[in-house]
Amino acid sequence: MTTTPVPSSSLARRDFLKTVGLATASAAVAAPALSFAQESGQTLTVAFVGCAHIHTPQFVGMLKRRPDVKVKGVWDHDQARAEKRARELGTQTIPDAKSVWDDPAINAVVICSETNRHRDLVLPAAAAKKHMFVEKPLGITAAESYEMAEAIAKNNLLFTTGYFMRTQPQNLFLKEQIAAGAFGKITRVRGSNCHSGSLGGWFDTEWRWMADPKIAGVGGFGDLGTHSLDILMWLLGDVEAITADIKVVTGRYGDCDESGEALIKFKSGVTATLAAGWVDVLDPVTIQISGTEGHAVKFGNDLYFKSKKVEGADGGDPWRKLPKAPKLPLDQFLNAVAGQKDQPLVTPREAAARVAVMEAAYKAAKTGTWAKPA
Repeated sequence: MTTTPVPSSSLARRDFLKTVGLATASAAVAAPALSFAQESGQTLTVAFVGCAHIHTPQFVGMLKRRPDVKVKGVWDHDQARAEKRARELGTQTIPDAKSVWDDPAINAVVICSETNRHRDLVLPAAAAKKHMFVEKPLGITAAESYEMAEAIAKNNLLFTTGYFMRTQPQNLFLKEQIAAGAFGKITRVRGSNCHSGSLGGWFDTEWRWMADPKIAGVGGFGDLGTHSLDILMWLLGDVEAITADIKVVTGRYGDCDESGEALIKFKSGVTATLAAGWVDVLDPVTIQISGTEGHAVKFGNDLYFKSKKVEGADGGDPWRKLPKAPKLPLDQFLNAVAGQKDQPLVTPREAAARVAVMEAAYKAAKTGTWAKPA
């Protein structure tokens, strides 16, 4: 099978979002190769539960491109929104969420509601033993996120969330090289994920809730920062403590934060910085790793890599020996539900841990101190 990776630069992401109604890059991919379910002759029956998130158009497109998936219906507390997505998917609206949980024909659910509604959807979905894709972040607080993670794990359910950066070949390569010791002792890491959403008014209308921390849980720093935080934790492990400076810049969305920078101490001893926000006109360097025997920097879609331990890795030209990109998270999830083994799904515990670290970052920004994740 072949896949097309999501563009890694913020410039590519921003340009794509403008052209396809604020979806991410996979929405523009042509019809993919046969999925596992198609190859095995299986059909999956899913329901779309909540369709408020900015990535909803992308997921609708992905589901429509899979003839092995039947979307039985769409539920959202906003009836007009549910009807819009149901029309796009060629299906019906569902009058209440309980009808989804009570339907034995539904194998799995895609939850893209507002973040403050996740808990009230995830817990009954877990009790009904529905496998679930839940858009990031998992919850508003660490406490409710760990509660959801425990319920999902207790019921032995398949789960993942939308951390698509794990599918980028450059990040996969960096994970391999860290494990192989190609960097020697890692001394510093920088992660960045920024775009111009506030400057461009991306959240003025349909997606306005995402710029309301009471509903989304976070503002610009947490919204984009959770993706790069996931990569940093995926590469470096658990966080010991974090401090941050998070601020409003334009005031376009009231007191919703739009930019931030964090300093993170990992339990492994590595120190990293994390930048994220909605007020950057460019964000070309999305990750940088420095060590006593190696260095890597991702500039746009190109990775420059130098290591004393890897032949040809002189850092002069873009490194082309990269692993194959896996499917995007939603396709991984659907294939796993169909029975395909060894899909690289994000675990519920991982998703909750990212919420805990982000919660600590916001606490540290308010108090001007270091904070430990719950």
